[in-house]
Amino acid sequence: MVSERVLVTIATPGGACYTTNVWEVDRAKGVVRFTADRLDPQLSRVLDAEDAVAVAYLDSIKIQFDVHGLVQVHSGTRSSALNCSFPPEAFRFQRRASYRVRPLVNMPPTATFRHPAIPEMALELRVLDISIGGVALLIPENVPVVEPGVLVSRVQIDLDAETRLQAAVRVAHVTSMLDNSKGVRIGCELENLNGESLRLLQRFIDQTQKRRRMMALDGS
Repeated sequence: MVSERVLVTIATPGGACYTTNVWEVDRAKGVVRFTADRLDPQLSRVLDAEDAVAVAYLDSIKIQFDVHGLVQVHSGTRSSALNCSFPPEAFRFQRRASYRVRPLVNMPPTATFRHPAIPEMALELRVLDISIGGVALLIPENVPVVEPGVLVSRVQIDLDAETRLQAAVRVAHVTSMLDNSKGVRIGCELENLNGESLRLLQRFIDQTQKRRRMMALDGS
């Protein structure tokens, strides 16, 4: 998690959450340190809570552990760190059961909606991958991140010229991009898809798989 700069969401039972990453793990002192921005209003809400849980994603695995003894350590005018006790245990969960596909490069699909925190900001985000149950989107670095847990009720997903879906998406997690892409990846759960939309989505997934298999055979 440190070497790959994996984003971590620290969430509380009251609904407060703060997205950060693991800066350092000091096993000798039994401390995990997260980066922090002391001016972020969400930070104080997380620090005020008695209980918190940290969630991160490594490829297809969800990592979750309880956060104990979370304190803020100041260093500089704006930057600071969050220290917590090294967790005695961490849980690993398989992230997604349904098959997902990456759209072909020559036909990049998009998801269009208004930013839930900034209604006047219209977004058209690139779809990184999609399955029957979820979709991953790329948020550019100059756009405020949509926080985990937020439900966007009206999203238009244009997968190709024949496949347009209307759905609600709930942000499940935020992770950093490991390639040269500028921005972050948000993983979302698809909600409120009707029967016709589900059929269209399944057909798109099947056709994309077939095209990729044909491209692999042509390349061999």
